[in-house]
Amino acid sequence: MSGIGVIFDCDGTLVDSMGAWHDVDRTLAAEAGITLTKEDADAITTMSLSEASAYLHEQCGLGVSSEDVLAMIFERMRAFYANEVEARPGALAFVQGLHARGVPMAVASSTPADMLAICVERCGFAPYMKAVVSVDDLRTSKREPAVYDHARSFLGTDRAHTWGFEDATYALDTLRAAGFRTGAIYDNDISGTREALLARADFLIASWEDLSPDEFLEKAGE
Repeated sequence: MSGIGVIFDCDGTLVDSMGAWHDVDRTLAAEAGITLTKEDADAITTMSLSEASAYLHEQCGLGVSSEDVLAMIFERMRAFYANEVEARPGALAFVQGLHARGVPMAVASSTPADMLAICVERCGFAPYMKAVVSVDDLRTSKREPAVYDHARSFLGTDRAHTWGFEDATYALDTLRAAGFRTGAIYDNDISGTREALLARADFLIASWEDLSPDEFLEKAGE
């Protein structure tokens, strides 16, 4: 058994889905004749789904209510997770390699629990995870460490020996401030530029194919 634990973000980290999340806001807005600005997109990136839905309704005029906006987003994204989402190249092999080496793992995501479960199962990660948790389970966001601590409780590790892998700068800030170790994977400049990610992480990769399980364990001091 390894002396460390690993918590993975899902969207943009394990799976190639951030494009769909960014597009769904713009698509729904465009269908209603609304154009989202870069400032809108940047603001929405750090929000929970409930917060983003409220923002899109209250600040951008989308939908008849924030609940209506949330329902529209859910409908589009459930279909995406059930039928289209794919793992990022090398992600499943990396997870399988850590599992074979006795590293306990979990997923902590901002995606709603039902969609998250569909995604993790479809992409093959479910058998290797001690837990799959959503911020919605705790009524929080990744601006607070609660979701990571909840995931960590299934791993049996303390913060100093738990690694969090993320593609978003704000989530890396939360992990680092709470005393977790951090690995960053680049996905897109909206979530975080390479420079911004590296400034917040112990190391940065562009793809899971760039990091073997043994190389990671060496970085982790195992």
